[in-house]
Amino acid sequence: MHRTNIGDFELTVITDGLYYLDGGAMFGVVPKPLWEKKLPADAQNRLHVGMNSLAIRTGDHTILIDTGAGNKLADKTRRIFDVEERLLTNLDAAGFAPEDFDIVINTHLHFDHAGWNTTRRADGTIVPTFPRAHYYFQSGELAHAHQQHERDRVSYLTDNYDPLVSSGRATLLNGDSTIVPGIRVQLFPGHTEHHQAVIIESQNKKAAYVGDLIPTSAHLHPTWVMGYDLFPLTCIDNRHRYYREAIPERWLTVFTHDPATPWAYISRDDAGRYQAEPVEQAANQISITSASVLK
Repeated sequence: MHRTNIGDFELTVITDGLYYLDGGAMFGVVPKPLWEKKLPADAQNRLHVGMNSLAIRTGDHTILIDTGAGNKLADKTRRIFDVEERLLTNLDAAGFAPEDFDIVINTHLHFDHAGWNTTRRADGTIVPTFPRAHYYFQSGELAHAHQQHERDRVSYLTDNYDPLVSSGRATLLNGDSTIVPGIRVQLFPGHTEHHQAVIIESQNKKAAYVGDLIPTSAHLHPTWVMGYDLFPLTCIDNRHRYYREAIPERWLTVFTHDPATPWAYISRDDAGRYQAEPVEQAANQISITSASVLK
């Protein structure tokens, strides 16, 4: 668990645990000798990466951004990724109950970002995991999920979102939108066509949960995009666009899949290379408490 404040807002990173992803898929055309210096692979060329959600207390709202892989995966899929299903346990350890949340935001609807949107009861019925929450995601993302295209249909599980839409628990967004004061979404396409980041602002300080725009701190180089990205050139352009705002304005960037560095300030070194500045180095700007990831 990692916790800090951005202005008047309290931010807590909560993990659904670690899971395995293919190293080549995570770094696309980047040669393995380069990326393995940052994230070492196992004997099967897999990377053990995180599923980091972000809980926000604004004083008026309690918000959860992305919800990990959940507990509804097929047995074969669960074995392939070796998911841990830890989100609810870790929320409880951090002082949150499911009914505390009144807003859930998905950056996109892939299974490892929307899995705990809903849960399956013992009788097989699908219900919202967060019983008081209203859910927000892009209408274009939902439309693409429903296409079930052969390129990426394995990433979209309808039980994660269709029950929320049919029951009126979901608001379908059309582009950049303000959710509540201090919390807005901004489109950063590339990973998917309608991928969005969540921008958090309080007392002139900002943070951003960027989803799969920059999945880990090892992906800061604009061209180190994933094989999973549907539009890699667009992803590169939008990383540049993000950096043009986030670096000079000192946004705290939250990394969805980083197993060790859940957030950092992004800066450039003397050679112009992008780097993740540890939050602890900015103690005059931010306070942080950390505990080991629960397993």
